[in-house]
This record gives sequence, C-alpha cells and structure tokens, in this order.
Amino acid sequence: MLKYLKLNDCHIISGKRFASELSYQLFGCPLHTAPIVLVNHALTGNSNVSGESGWWSSLIGPKKTIDTNNYTVLAFNIPGNGFDGKTDNLIINYKDYVAKDIANIFLYGLEFLGIDQLHSIIGGSLGGGIAWEMIVLNPKITKHLVPIASDWKSTDWIIANCLIQEQFLLNSSNPVNDARMHAMLCYRTPDSFEQRFEGSMSKGSKLFNIESWLIHHGEKLQKRFQLSSYKLMNQLLKTIDITSDGKNILNLLISIEAEIHIISIESDLFFVNKKNKKIINLAQKEKHNLYYHQIRSIHGHDAFLIEYDQLDSILGSIF
Repeated sequence: MLKYLKLNDCHIISGKRFASELSYQLFGCPLHTAPIVLVNHALTGNSNVSGESGWWSSLIGPKKTIDTNNYTVLAFNIPGNGFDGKTDNLIINYKDYVAKDIANIFLYGLEFLGIDQLHSIIGGSLGGGIAWEMIVLNPKITKHLVPIASDWKSTDWIIANCLIQEQFLLNSSNPVNDARMHAMLCYRTPDSFEQRFEGSMSKGSKLFNIESWLIHHGEKLQKRFQLSSYKLMNQLLKTIDITSDGKNILNLLISIEAEIHIISIESDLFFVNKKNKKIINLAQKEKHNLYYHQIRSIHGHDAFLIEYDQLDSILGSIF
C-alpha cells in the first residue's frame, strides 16, 4: 500500500523550491523494529519491489535473499514517476532536476520517517546512481552501499544514449513506444538476442520474432508509463555525478564509512564494467571495505533482473 510524506521545505540544486508528496512502500517488519533496507528503483521501476507483482520479488520477500522476516524494506518512488497516479510540477520542469536532487529528496524522506541509519541502500541502474549520490551527501547514512549495474558518474556513452532517447521523446509521433524499443538495445546484447531468437519468424507473420519482441516491449511501456515521467527519468539518468561539486573521487570514497559492494555485469553495454573496475583499482588500496563483484551473463544490463542465483550468491554475505 502506498504511503505519503508531504515535503514542503526542500530546495533543489537549481535553487528552486520542491514542494510535493513523496510516496513510498514498506515491506516486511514494521518500521523501527528491524534493520532497514532502502531499495532505489530503476528508470521505469517503482516502489513495488516485493510481493506477487513486485518487480524484484525474486530477491525480496519471506525467506528470499533480502528476507522480509528479518528486515524492513523501504522503497520511495522518484517524484514524477507516475506510480502514484499524480501529475507533479516537477514533471513539467524536468530539466531543472539532476540525480543529486532525488538523492536529497530521499534523504529528506528518511529524516521525516525518523531514520538516521540504514542497514543498506541497494539499487540497480539509475537507482544505483541515486544511491551513490545519497551516500556522498550523507557518508554515515548506511552500513552497506550496493550499487548494481550502475556507476558514480554518467559516462559520455550514457549521456549520448540519453540524448537519442530524448529525441524520440520530443519528436516521435509514438514517443514512449519508440524510445523503449531503442532502449532495449542498450539493456540486452547481440548474444542475448541471438540465443533467444536465432533469426526466427512466427508462422504466418511477416515480422522476425526479435521485431515482435521489441514492439511488444514498446507497447507494454506505452500503456503504463507517462511521457512526462520518461522525460524526467531520462534527464536524471544522464546527470549522475558525485563529483559535481569538484571533489576528488578518491577522497570521496575514503570519506564513506560504509562497506561498498559494486556489482557489475560483464556484458553490460550501458553501464560498462570497465569503468567500475577502474575505480576499484584506484581506491582499494586506500579503502579496504570496497568490494567488486561481477555477474557473468550474456544478457547485458538487464541481467540484474534475470540472474537471481548469482545475485543471491553475491548478496548472501551482506544480508
């Protein structure tokens, strides 16, 4: 069930005032009775992370990797993602917002809920980037940081793909559909497509099965996701940068008290694992509780939603 917090005194980096409701969901143990895990959702995700229709229910639930018998799981909705069915002024002025603003808003939400320390912050893709921003803003907020298929700064490659996405969203006659079909090429890999489809066509169809699959994903998102929400999420994705105030990345990592578990995907074509390996090699001599884990998969960026067994193995020591 969705719950709401009214935020009236929050300002964003552009200097404008943010006044809106922050919606969230809780799963598992009642708040303040057990260690709290904050889950940050990805670009088209939401706060519904567990249960029958939860998008990460393979990972979160009773006797799952993040066991809701032992933890309180909290998930905020990025304001403007449309999951609460409300239209927000934030959506209209989406260019005013960067990922750090959402991190600040989430930290305000934690303060309103009386939470001064989390067991962990975990998030995939955009959610992982926001997790990075949160812990730099408050280095003591969590004991464990777990960014998955993500990065501490949007790369030129991410920014370039976000520009192409925005051109679809601004100029296409079927914007959400077309943008989603392009995005799926970033979220999967050629090998993943080849293994699944092998150049096949359905009987009686003039379309290759890969074409039907892409069209299906475009139409599916079109039905449940607002154009204005997609514009905002795309804007946030390209603005992740924990060094935006000029601080040195190594000094920032050293200042973070939490254990950091970077989980990368070997075949990720979006947040490429080469970048994560580089920061690990730079910082591990100075920060001894920084760990690198790699998911082996042909499925690319989306493997964090597919390779449950490997995630379970990696996260076992944390949860």
